[in-house]
Amino acid sequence: MTFFITIIRKGFLLTLGLAGFLILSYTLYRRVFKITLFGDHMQEPGDFLGALETNEDFCLRFTGNRICQTENAAQCRTRVQRWKKEQEVKEILMKLDQIMPSISFTDIMTTTSARNSKATILNQKGSYCIGDSLIVRLDLYNHLGKRKEYGGDFLRARIYSSSLRAGASGRITDYKNGTYLVNFTLFWEGDVRVSILLIHPSEGVSALWAARKKGYDKIAFTGTFLNGTSRVCTKCGFVIERNAELCEYLDERDQEAFYCVKPKNVPCEAFVLLTTDNKPITYLTSLEQSLFRRDNIGIEIPQSFGEIRVLSCNRSTTMMARDKCTIGMNLPVPSGYALQEVWHPQFCSVSDFSTLDRIQECLKKKKIYLMGDSTLRQWIYYLTEKVATLKLFDRHSAGPFKTHIALDLERSTFIQWKRHGNPFVSRKLFSVKDGNYITNEIDRLAGDKDTVIAITLGQHFRPFPMDLFVRRLLNIRRAIHRLLLRSPETRVIIRTENTREMDTDMERLGDVNGYPQNLAIMDIFQGLNVGFIDAWDMNIAYAIYDVHPPDHVIWNQIIMFLTYIC
Repeated sequence: MTFFITIIRKGFLLTLGLAGFLILSYTLYRRVFKITLFGDHMQEPGDFLGALETNEDFCLRFTGNRICQTENAAQCRTRVQRWKKEQEVKEILMKLDQIMPSISFTDIMTTTSARNSKATILNQKGSYCIGDSLIVRLDLYNHLGKRKEYGGDFLRARIYSSSLRAGASGRITDYKNGTYLVNFTLFWEGDVRVSILLIHPSEGVSALWAARKKGYDKIAFTGTFLNGTSRVCTKCGFVIERNAELCEYLDERDQEAFYCVKPKNVPCEAFVLLTTDNKPITYLTSLEQSLFRRDNIGIEIPQSFGEIRVLSCNRSTTMMARDKCTIGMNLPVPSGYALQEVWHPQFCSVSDFSTLDRIQECLKKKKIYLMGDSTLRQWIYYLTEKVATLKLFDRHSAGPFKTHIALDLERSTFIQWKRHGNPFVSRKLFSVKDGNYITNEIDRLAGDKDTVIAITLGQHFRPFPMDLFVRRLLNIRRAIHRLLLRSPETRVIIRTENTREMDTDMERLGDVNGYPQNLAIMDIFQGLNVGFIDAWDMNIAYAIYDVHPPDHVIWNQIIMFLTYIC
């Protein structure tokens, strides 16, 4: 009996051990499978793709194609890489959704009222010193006189001295309860005034953000195809009805696509011109639209104080001067200030380009590629006016959106402006052959110590859902990364988009659409060895409400650019 029991126990223990071994083996298999696909929490992000590339079996399992053959492994990796790119887009959009308000309302009287709100100084003193902080508290109320209990209002804060032609923006902190703190740095000596504008109440910001997500159909694209000597016009866009035969213009690697309805008996390659117009469509209710009448936009918030006295206190603006602006520096908030209409970055110092000789010496032997929209085209116009030896080359093409080239033959200077690829919004006809995706333009450059790239985009993306802009930025980041790998000496400058008119169509082009784009720019290009020019902050400091800033602002942008590259 004892022997029999012992045998049973041994059999039981053997069975138990075998079962444990199988469970452990399965667990380890699942663990290795999980780490290889999704990355261990201690794994570096860069290891993700490396694991996929070195283990085709797991790549195939991930895509769910369990009968995929070895010769299709490259296609499989491509699918995984596209999935990873889309995850990046989603992550950035989620960040922006957390920043932008989501508020509904049924009565305009419950929305934020600038006139019922108030601004008070927290660190009130008789006088301040250069370099001190001025902290202003904002308490916002609605039209009924009731305190707001949530944030998200679109504010613009600025200090200025009219007699000194000076200005600077403020750093705004939203406490999400109707209270805001605005921190100003007092950069110059003299009498300083404070201006805080309510551009849009949080309810309006929420409505615009929601409307932006609802489709690509706020803008109508009309394409022109040449059929022999005659022209055929057809509908184009990012999303077109599926029952039509389409011409697809696809960048296979970056998955950037644009479509036109194919004209009968005309090849897709005959697509030559494009123009746009606003569609008679809105995703705002009549109640929401009432928030965007001009008399409701950019209203001054009353303040309980007057001018602020700022003394030198044996300090000077030079005490805040820093090292020369160089590639790779991060932008603080605010990024600088204007004094006597001259821009002074807060985080670095600019070089002296007050004479023609210094500008010409900086530009000597440079190959400069300006890629983007018309706000960057202003640079090539201004430089050709400022530098007599720099001449625009006549390429015998028409329209303001053609590729512009400026040459100084004696100094071997080459400057080119080329517009970015679709979307490009203009009622004027423009050639589809003159534009290109910035990624492709960057990839065509070998790069060297004399090659410089400046990039600006944003204004033409405002009427479309945010994912289009984010995806474009991510593709440009990858192209810059490839460029800097093959040519680390190439200089890349990112110029942010700037603010624009307050009487524009807010649903399509307003600054509420530009603000999250600027946030995305700073987030996506952070960590790359690039230089930044904060055109948004400059416009606020100079109190410019124009999509095309005046010459003195453009010149200060160019000075920063020249400082970076010389």
